[in-house]
Amino acid sequence: MDVLTPEQRHKNMSHIRSSGTSIEISLRKALWREGLRYRKNYNKLPGKPDIAITKYKIAVFCDGELWHGKNWTDKKKKINTNRDYWIQKIERNIARDTENEKRLESMGWTVIRFWGNEIKKNLADCVNEIKETIYEIENGIYGIEYNEPIDLMAAEDDPEYTAGNG
Repeated sequence: MDVLTPEQRHKNMSHIRSSGTSIEISLRKALWREGLRYRKNYNKLPGKPDIAITKYKIAVFCDGELWHGKNWTDKKKKINTNRDYWIQKIERNIARDTENEKRLESMGWTVIRFWGNEIKKNLADCVNEIKETIYEIENGIYGIEYNEPIDLMAAEDDPEYTAGNG
C-alpha cells in the first residue's frame, strides 16, 4: 500500500529527472578527469545516449533500476498501486531500450549500459570498462571472442622461430 496520497505521489514522480541525474553527472565527471571527451544527451542518435563518445562510436546509458526494469520479473510482482499503468510503462521502456540498442549497433556504435547503483558503488569499474572498450576499438580487437587460451610460449617451440627473427 502506498503511504502517500495520490497528490503527494504525483508531485514526487513529477520531480524525477530524465537527464542530468546524479549518476550521469558522476560518471561524466570521472570520464572528464580521465581525459575522455564526449557529448551529453546526444540527440542525433537513437535513444539519446546519456554519454556519446563520438570519436570511438560508443554510446553510454546510465539507467535507473526502476524506470528501465532491473530484475523486472521480480519487481513487477511488487507493484501495488496503479499496476496496469506502471507495468505497461516500464515494459514499454524496456522494449524501447532494446530497439534503440539494436539501431545503434546497426549504425556501428558500441552500446554500454550501467545501472544507477553500479555507477554509485563501482564508479572506477564503470570508467575502466569504458576505457577498456576504447582500447579494444583502437587496437581492432573489440568484439573478438577468445575460445581457446593463447599459448605465448608455443613460438619458442616452433622450429621456424629463431631468436634473431622473432
